Amino acid sequence: MDKGIIKTIIGEKQREISQVKLVKRPVSYEDAMCYVNVGIRRAGKSWLLFQDIQERVVAGKTTFQDGLYINFEDERISDIQSKELGLIIDCYQEMFGPGKPLVYLDEIQNVNGWEKFVRRLAESGFRVMVTGSNARMLSKDIASTLGGSFVIREVFPFSWREYLSYHGVHPGPNWEYEPDTRLEVRRRFDDYFYNGGFAESFPIVGKREWLTSLLQRILLGDILTRHKIRNDRQLRLLVRKVADNVMQPTSISRFEHVIKSSGEKISTPTVKDYLEYLEESYLIYSIPNYASPDSEQETLRKRYFIDNGLLNLYLYKGETKLLENIVALWLRKHYWNPEEPRLFYYKRGDVDLDFYIPEIKTAIQVSYDLSSQETRDREAGALVSFNRSFKLDQALIVTFDQEETYEKDGLTIDVVPVWKWLLHFQSAPIQ
Repeated sequence: MDKGIIKTIIGEKQREISQVKLVKRPVSYEDAMCYVNVGIRRAGKSWLLFQDIQERVVAGKTTFQDGLYINFEDERISDIQSKELGLIIDCYQEMFGPGKPLVYLDEIQNVNGWEKFVRRLAESGFRVMVTGSNARMLSKDIASTLGGSFVIREVFPFSWREYLSYHGVHPGPNWEYEPDTRLEVRRRFDDYFYNGGFAESFPIVGKREWLTSLLQRILLGDILTRHKIRNDRQLRLLVRKVADNVMQPTSISRFEHVIKSSGEKISTPTVKDYLEYLEESYLIYSIPNYASPDSEQETLRKRYFIDNGLLNLYLYKGETKLLENIVALWLRKHYWNPEEPRLFYYKRGDVDLDFYIPEIKTAIQVSYDLSSQETRDREAGALVSFNRSFKLDQALIVTFDQEETYEKDGLTIDVVPVWKWLLHFQSAPIQ
C-alpha cells in the first residue's frame, strides 16, 4: 500500500470535515469510550463521525489536525489488507509527529480481520470510532473480539422528530395544543411517511430516483457482489415478495414456493441465506411470534423494511403496509435485540395481534382507518382477547389520523394517530 495515497486521504478529509456543514443529530459520545456505529447505507454514520470531531473542536478539546479519518470505500485503498492497517497510524505520525490521533475508520467491514487491529489501537490508548453497514458487527463474536472498551450503537435514518427539526419545526412539550404547530406537524408528515428518513434525500425533488439508486447499491454492493451471487433475479424477486408480504407472517418455504412459481429454481437453504443477507445489510429485519415455542420462532416471522421510502418503491397504494412498517420501525429501534427477542407479534387461533412488548406489557394494533365498525370490533377484539391471557398495562391502536380513548370489556384502549404517537415516543435522544 502506497503511503503517499494514505497521507493524501488523511489531509483531504481533515479539510473536508473542517468545512462541511452538518445537520446535527441528538447523539453524544463519551471522551473515554470507543464506538462502533452500524446501520444501513446513507443513514448518517459517517456524518456522526464528522459531528463528533466538530463538536470536540468547538468545545476546545481538540483540533481538526488531531483527527485521523479514513473511509475504506475510497477506491484508492480498496485493496488494503488487515496486516497493512498499521500504515494508517504510521502515515499520520509521519505527517504530524508522534502522538495519538482520534481515529475514525468508516465502513471498516470491507477489511477482513479489522477487529483485532481496532482492539489493539484501543488497548494502546487510542480513542477509536468505526462504522459499518453489516449487522454482523452486532454479534457477540465481534463484541468479544473488540473487548469492553467499545460501545456498539445502531444508526437509523432520521426519526420523525429529527425530520421535523431538519425542516425547522421543533415541537415543544405542549405542541399538540398549539394550533399552528399541530397543523405544521400534520402537514409535514405525508412526505416522511411516503419517502422515509434518509436526510440526503430531503432537499431532492426526485426522491424516488435517489432511493432507487440507494436500493440498487445495497443489493449490488452489499449483497450480490459480497456474497458472489450469480442469479440476481432470484434475490430481487425475493425482496419484492418480502415487500408484498409486509404485515403477514411468512415462512421460508412460502417464499421458496413463490419464487419457484415464477419459473426460478431455488432451494430452501438458498432462500434462508438470501433473507439473512438482506437482514445483514439492514434492508429488512424480522420479528417472531410470541405464541411460538423458541424452537419454532425462526420458521415463521413478520418482516419489515428499515425505511418507509425503500418499502414504498415496491408498493402501489400501500398506505396500510407503510403505516404498520413505520410503527414496526419505531419499535425495532427501541425494543429489538439480535441475541434475545424483546419485540413480537402474536398469532394463535383467532387472536391476531400486530405487536407485543412483554417488558412493558404493551400490545399494539395498527389500523389505517377505524371508521368501519367491523374494523373497529376486529382490532379491539384482538386486544381484549389477548388481555385475558396476558394482563396488559397498555393497549393501543395506532391509526393514520383518528384519535380517541374508549373501553371494551374492561380494557381501556387508546387510539392515537401515528404522527402524534411517533413524537410522544421519540423525544429521547438516541442511545
